[in-house]
Amino acid sequence: MTTLRRHVIPVAAALFALAIGIALGGGPLSYVSADDDVPSSSGGQEPDAVGAVVDPEPEPTEEPDPPAAGFADAFAAASAARLYDKALRGHPTVIVSTPGVDAGLVESMVAQVAAAGGGLTGVYEITEQAVDRAEASLVDSLGSQLMTQLADDRIDPAAPTYERLGQLLGVAVATPIKDGRRADAAAQTVRASLSTAGLLTGPGEARLAPLVLVLLPPHAEQEPEVAAAAVAVHAGLATGLRGNAAGAVLLGDTSSGEAGLLASLRGDAEVSSTVSTVDGGDTVVGQVTAMLALIASLEGTVGAFGASGASGAVPIS
Repeated sequence: MTTLRRHVIPVAAALFALAIGIALGGGPLSYVSADDDVPSSSGGQEPDAVGAVVDPEPEPTEEPDPPAAGFADAFAAASAARLYDKALRGHPTVIVSTPGVDAGLVESMVAQVAAAGGGLTGVYEITEQAVDRAEASLVDSLGSQLMTQLADDRIDPAAPTYERLGQLLGVAVATPIKDGRRADAAAQTVRASLSTAGLLTGPGEARLAPLVLVLLPPHAEQEPEVAAAAVAVHAGLATGLRGNAAGAVLLGDTSSGEAGLLASLRGDAEVSSTVSTVDGGDTVVGQVTAMLALIASLEGTVGAFGASGASGAVPIS
């Protein structure tokens, strides 16, 4: 981690300033000279050569991404391996994808794990049925059956339905042992049961991983009651999973971190105190930040990182 910090500290500030469009003049701190255009008293209209007021050229409805954003992503992609410094070597990662996550993001994070020197035990996908509140009775019934069958103290009898499902997922895919371990009988049982019930897909014979990267769906406008239900489900899954892992990170997109699911999860005290959160998953900068947060979690670091993160842009301590 000392080597990692030596790489991160000199470049992180510049990288994330570029990402939000400040360093190259794309943000609120950009310099405006006296020669720059200012609003006229004609409400945006300009006089022609003889003094008549004419309409200016229409402005485009959408502005292109500032050059800084593209440069930041290119810089992050080129620098990622050096920033990671093979810190995940010997520390396997499992990726857990929630419903709605784009396959391209999964592929990108698989590549980032490899760039960090880590092994990937597998990609597990939580199905739509698992998070559908209309199926809560099925989830609760199966969770109770597995809890009784396993008699495992990692499953809390008093846990709410979706936190218990998260705990079962933790038993199935994760371990607090930092170099990972072979899947035990409990893990195999939970994987088979969740798969048979249509709640989880993924490899049946994978090792258990100490690090869990949870990918959240892209932001979408929802009715308040639907959004609140989604927060409750994902909060339970995240905290339950984290209970049997050495470290866990939630990755959402930029909009989700501003005013969506990820922002709401950051407001949950239990989630924010145990699981790191990263926004910007729709950018290379955000994806690299998620990996740095995963690396930092090996030493117990928990925080909210990214453009909307209260802990700063990137974990550097």
